[in-house]
Amino acid sequence: MAADKPWALISEVGENGCSEDLAVMLKEHFQIVSLCDLLENPDLHGPKIQVLFMWKFYPEATPALLSLLPSLRVVCSAGMGTDHLNIPYIHSLGVKIANTPHVVSDATADFAMGLLLASARKIFEGQEIARDPNAMIIPQTLMGVEVTGSTLGIIGMGEIGYKIAKRSKGFDMKILYHNRNRRSAVDEAAVGATYCENLNDLLKMSDFVMLSLRFTPESIGLIGRRELSLMKPTATLINMSRGLVIDQDALVQALQSGTIQAAALDVTYPEPLPRDHPLLYLPNALITPHMGISSTNTAKKIVQKMVDNALAAVKGLPIPDEVGPQCDM
Repeated sequence: MAADKPWALISEVGENGCSEDLAVMLKEHFQIVSLCDLLENPDLHGPKIQVLFMWKFYPEATPALLSLLPSLRVVCSAGMGTDHLNIPYIHSLGVKIANTPHVVSDATADFAMGLLLASARKIFEGQEIARDPNAMIIPQTLMGVEVTGSTLGIIGMGEIGYKIAKRSKGFDMKILYHNRNRRSAVDEAAVGATYCENLNDLLKMSDFVMLSLRFTPESIGLIGRRELSLMKPTATLINMSRGLVIDQDALVQALQSGTIQAAALDVTYPEPLPRDHPLLYLPNALITPHMGISSTNTAKKIVQKMVDNALAAVKGLPIPDEVGPQCDM
C-alpha cells in the first residue's frame, strides 16, 4: 500500500531529474514527492518526507530546503563525491548522509579513457569535418597523438584511478602515478605502474596527465601555473576529479600559449561554465558536462544503492554507504 511507504523527495521525474524507468524503482519502496509539489504545499508534504534523493547535486540540500523537512532521516546522494554537501550542518540536524561508491568506478574509468582517446586523436574535430558539406579533403590539422606506448601519469590512484590504469595497460602505456598512499607492490605489478613520490616528476615525464583524485579542500588549485609549466608542451591534461582542482585561468593561458597541447575536462568550475568562458572557445579544450557516471547500467546500480541506503535509514538500521562526519569530500 502506498500509504505504508516512507515519503521521499526528488527534484522531478523527467529529463531534468529522475528518469521514468528509475522512478519506477523508487516508487516500489517510497511515496515520491517532487520539489515543485513540496514548494507548492510545504506544510502538507514537508513533515512526511524522511528521505532526500539527490541527482547531479539537485535538489540542493540547503538550510532553507532542510528547514521544510522536520522528519528527514537521510540525504542520499548519487555518485561518490560529497563536496556539494555541507556535511557538518546536515549532521548537526541529526540527519544521516549516504553516497553510492564503487558502482560508479567502471563507468568513470571508461569515460576517462574516452576523453583521453577523443582528445589525442581529435575525434570530435573529425566528426565536424565529416559532416561539413563543403569539406573535400582531410586537413593536416587532424593529425593526432599516438596513445599506444605513451606515458600516462595518474594523479589519484584510488579505485577509479586504478581502473583507469588497468584500461591503459591495454594500450601498452607506461603508467606513472602519484597518490597520498603508495599502493602495494602486487597492485603496481598488476598494471605495470611506477610510483612517483614527487608530483613534479610525474608532470615532467607524462604525455597524458589524468586527474582522478578524491576532492578535498587541500586539492583546490593542485594544478596551477607552476604545475602546468612543468608538463611537456606536447602533453594533454584530463580532469575526472572536480573543476576546482585546476586553476582554470592558468589552464586557459597554458592552452593559448602552447605550454601544454590540450585539455579534456569532464568537470569544471562552475558547472556549467558561463557561456562566454574562454575555455569553451579554445580548439584544444574538449569539455563534457560532468557525465562520467552517465551510463544506463550504472544509473540502475546507483538507484539500487540509494534505495538500500534509504530503507536502512528509515528502519533505523546501519546504512551500508553512510558518509561519516570526518569523510573527505
